[in-house]
Amino acid sequence: MRIGPVEDHREREGGVLVYPVYSRRSGGLSVGINLFPDRKVCPFDCPYCEVFPFQTDCSFSLPLMKETLKRTLSRSREQGIEVRDICFSGSGEPTLSPHFAGALEAASRIRDAEAPAASLVTITNGAGLLKEGIFSLLEEAALGPAGLDLWLKLDAGTEGWYREIDRSAIPFESLIAGIKAFAGAAPFTLQSMLCKVKGKPPPPEEGAAWEDLVLDLAGQGGGSFSGGPAGKNPPPGIKAVQIYGKARPGPLDPLAEALEESFLEARAASLRKALTELGKYIPVEVYN
Repeated sequence: MRIGPVEDHREREGGVLVYPVYSRRSGGLSVGINLFPDRKVCPFDCPYCEVFPFQTDCSFSLPLMKETLKRTLSRSREQGIEVRDICFSGSGEPTLSPHFAGALEAASRIRDAEAPAASLVTITNGAGLLKEGIFSLLEEAALGPAGLDLWLKLDAGTEGWYREIDRSAIPFESLIAGIKAFAGAAPFTLQSMLCKVKGKPPPPEEGAAWEDLVLDLAGQGGGSFSGGPAGKNPPPGIKAVQIYGKARPGPLDPLAEALEESFLEARAASLRKALTELGKYIPVEVYN
């Protein structure tokens, strides 16, 4: 799909850089920031991905992003609409954009001024954790005044299912090592997509391996809290788990299909039980 030239580029481009959307996991209005308005850029090729192949003549502009974000937050406030979060997601892996650091700093400042109750979120597949500079940037943002909530993807517990569900050239072992290192350094939210691939759900051994890996990650840092929910400044480690299903159409349908909600709930119940047995308090939520 190619979008041709239009007259009002500024209005059009502002809309593809900053976009309000209802988010089931945020529980309300999320204001998205897209660092890849011209094409999809991602080292993963997940069959469930909802981003269709596209090409536009747009380009990322930090000044325009800041202007549009301020205007969007101001309009929401004037209309009495609560903004639950400002979220870096968009058409690719945001942490790999050369504009990410500057955009994150700007979004943090604008959030503090215009919507201080909103969370600052970055949805990531973890590829950036393998780059020292990005790892440090995310660590600082998660631990510092920005209070970045990193939604870190972990779809698979085995290399076999990783090849099916994420289809990335990044070695599974390298990715897991990066996630484990971050778990020992900073807090994050773990997110996992569960869906059928080629008509088949994740096999039972995959579910067991995924749970073992989550429990292992829960012990990497102090972030596996005991005795109650996380405070305002949670310690390093997993602070919440999001299990979610396929809810939107994608270009590769029906290669990936939604699972029954009972499958997701069973996975969540098993993990909650295992965490409780370890004396850990980590919220595990299902979104389907």
